[in-house]
Amino acid sequence: MESLTMTIEGMTCAHCVRAVEGRLHKTAGVEVEQVEIGSATMRYDPSAVSVDDIAEAIADEGYTAFVE
Repeated sequence: MESLTMTIEGMTCAHCVRAVEGRLHKTAGVEVEQVEIGSATMRYDPSAVSVDDIAEAIADEGYTAFVE
């Protein structure tokens, strides 16, 4: 497992946090550590999921995610 912190644009409230957190929990190979407005910290298994896959999962919820 590798650690990953992503910046997430477009999050403005607790509902946004719950939406992103819920989507990440459903993403195979991802263990969520913390989601807050503007960022998410997690551990992920690179053999199961890529950073691009994680960003796409977040995009499915309507937010833009990237690694700085």
